[in-house]
Amino acid sequence: MKKAPIPPITAIVFDLGNVLVDWHPRHAYAPLFQDRPEELEYFLSHVCTLEWHSRHDAGISFARNIRERQQQFPQYKAEIAAYDSLWDQMFAGEIEESVQILQQLKQADYPLYALSNFPAEKFAAFRKEYSFMEVFEDCIISGQEEVIKPDPRIYEILLKRSGKKPHEMLFIDDRLENVEAAVAMGLHGLHFTDATQLARDLKIFNLLP
Repeated sequence: MKKAPIPPITAIVFDLGNVLVDWHPRHAYAPLFQDRPEELEYFLSHVCTLEWHSRHDAGISFARNIRERQQQFPQYKAEIAAYDSLWDQMFAGEIEESVQILQQLKQADYPLYALSNFPAEKFAAFRKEYSFMEVFEDCIISGQEEVIKPDPRIYEILLKRSGKKPHEMLFIDDRLENVEAAVAMGLHGLHFTDATQLARDLKIFNLLP
């Protein structure tokens, strides 16, 4: 008995941070701690951690999140406050090879979507800063939706807004748990490690020549 053919992928979904742009608080804070490398590691792993940052992605304002963290670590009051003013410096630019792949997919007429854990209050400026954002049909931003990956609800929002069936979409993310959550929802998934591997994987899916 023949297996039913797998329906073709008709839309591709990209994460933003560390797939299309190089982002990490270290880029901004390294100059502040340039003579104190061990303290930089402590600050990033105990004070302004990625787990703490995820509250911004979930919709908590920078003002509130920073104020609450300053109460916990008053000795770093100024450095924590800088998390807002130094935001733009946390980006080291676009990942050119990934953006080239994105443009190739656009030229091939695939509908493209962004699904990103990203603070709502910083997204408008980011969108203006990076011209590749123009290729997306829609952007599902966690801070605006107040729900973050890998919560299934954010994938449900993607499916509802795109009007696509899960098996019609391919989701690309640098965090494996986010990819696994998408696959559990019925989407195809690719774990991003670098642009070279992404190009190979997309060829396997017959999405790139």
